[in-house]
Amino acid sequence: FNMPPKIQKSKAAKLLAATSSSKKGKKKKWSKGKMREKKDHMVVFDEGDFEKLKAELPKKKLITIYNVCESFKINGSLARRAVAELVSQGVIRQIVSHSKFQAYTKISTK
Repeated sequence: FNMPPKIQKSKAAKLLAATSSSKKGKKKKWSKGKMREKKDHMVVFDEGDFEKLKAELPKKKLITIYNVCESFKINGSLARRAVAELVSQGVIRQIVSHSKFQAYTKISTK
């Protein structure tokens, strides 16, 4: 049994064969990761929005900054300012005071 003669490849053909066969030729594709959707909340109160907040917020049993942000579509700093204003007016009262978390409740009329 005779082996056929080996055919000499050109340099371009050798380079092409080397890049296609090796794993280093292809770059690893990194996943982009899961992106959270960006919330487009208000930064400043519009006309009547603060009045709406003043009317609805004292009816809630538990008030947190996050609850205010989500229900009124305002950002966190605006929610903190609004809640502080309602506390100073005596409409709601603070029940938990921590550096990272504040909780408020309505003032019961008993």
